[in-house]
Amino acid sequence: METTYSAPGSSGWVDTHCHLFLANPTPEELLSRAVSAGVEWVVIPGTNLADSLTARSISAAMPGRTKWSAGLHPHDAVYWLDQKDRISALAADADAVGECGLDYYRNLSPPEDQRRAFTDQLHLAAILSKPVIVHCRDAFRDVFDALENFGSGSNIVMHCWTGGPRWTRRFLDLGVMFSFAGPLTYETGDTVRRGASLVPPERALVETDTPYLTPPPDRSAPNEPANVVKVGEALGHVWGIDTSEVACVTSANAEQIFMPKS
Repeated sequence: METTYSAPGSSGWVDTHCHLFLANPTPEELLSRAVSAGVEWVVIPGTNLADSLTARSISAAMPGRTKWSAGLHPHDAVYWLDQKDRISALAADADAVGECGLDYYRNLSPPEDQRRAFTDQLHLAAILSKPVIVHCRDAFRDVFDALENFGSGSNIVMHCWTGGPRWTRRFLDLGVMFSFAGPLTYETGDTVRRGASLVPPERALVETDTPYLTPPPDRSAPNEPANVVKVGEALGHVWGIDTSEVACVTSANAEQIFMPKS
């Protein structure tokens, strides 16, 4: 993709998915290092009731640098009926719903429980008019079907997108946003890069998934928000544009989704 894109706003970065509560050192230190690397703000996703409460607490302590979400990860979908009411109440005050979705790679919860929790959270987001952070691993077809039935759009953020050209084309038709993470930078990431090459800049975000998926050359070290710059650099190479342009457009997209103007 050879193009030039310019968008209004800052040229700093936004990490749209980082589990600060799972990382070391402290969230304050990680954010300080991120700011030094040019990261302006981050999104802290909830993955269950306890983590959603923690995400809210961290965000409240660092306003202006953090957004947060409330949701239930597919790994914990068996607990949805127990946590549904409290997560739904939290989501009303959150910046997004999720991380929710389907994970057939580990299947830590039965697929039927995953699908029920995912569908309920999609409807919750629609009722609240909130964006949804979607996890999809080895479940492209069922996630696609759920979003197609739901009537998705740009409020759907496909977290850590790893789809190749075939699935990227199909999800593009749904109007969703694609958030790219460490796999885009891996030597084994050619399929992800070929998919990313089809995504227009105005439909893309960048993330780290801290503390997971660290870009090279530090694959064995815990990831952190400062490394979102490396993801952005890789995306710039895929698109054939300057890294500063990637920062500009992905941050503008993140602001539109997670900081909508009323």
